[in-house]
Parts: sequence; structure tokens; C-alpha cells
Amino acid sequence: MIVNNVYSLWYNYRTMVLIWDYDINELKKTEQGRILILERMINYGPDEGEKIPLAQVKKYWDRLNIYENRRRLLSLLIWGKYHSSRASKKSFWMK
Repeated sequence: MIVNNVYSLWYNYRTMVLIWDYDINELKKTEQGRILILERMINYGPDEGEKIPLAQVKKYWDRLNIYENRRRLLSLLIWGKYHSSRASKKSFWMK
């Protein structure tokens, strides 16, 4: 029973990622809509034959809600800024 619930949660998450219920032409008309489209392209990949516009990424960088690892990679690729991994609160050797 637990396995079925986990599978159904995974399946629902996967289909939610791929299917958005929106009219893309309406979203393109507003700035917030363009930001949502850009976030989707960065987090889940652009559609086939589509490219992520660098100028828009730079313009909306502070307002984009993207995964942390992707944000670090893009920061390195765009501006050449390297961010080290977060320091752990507890040292491995100290308990």
C-alpha cells in the first residue's frame, strides 16, 4: 500500500512538471508571466529547438526562483563567480 502511494505521488509530480495549464501567449504579455516561462525553461529544460535567452536571465536574475544548484552553475557560466559549497554546521571529526 505504501509503495502504491509513493508511486502515485511520484507520477503526479512528474506529470505536473510536464503539464502546465496556461496559455503561453497570455503569459508573454506580462512581465511576471515572462519570468514564469523563464523559470520553467531553466528548471525543467527548454522545449526542443528552443533556447534560453541570456539577456532575460541577466535581466531577471534576482527575481528568478530556480533550484540552488542550477543557480550556482549559471552564476559560474554567466559571470564567472564561483561559490563554494555551504559550510557544515558540525565538523565530521567533532561530535
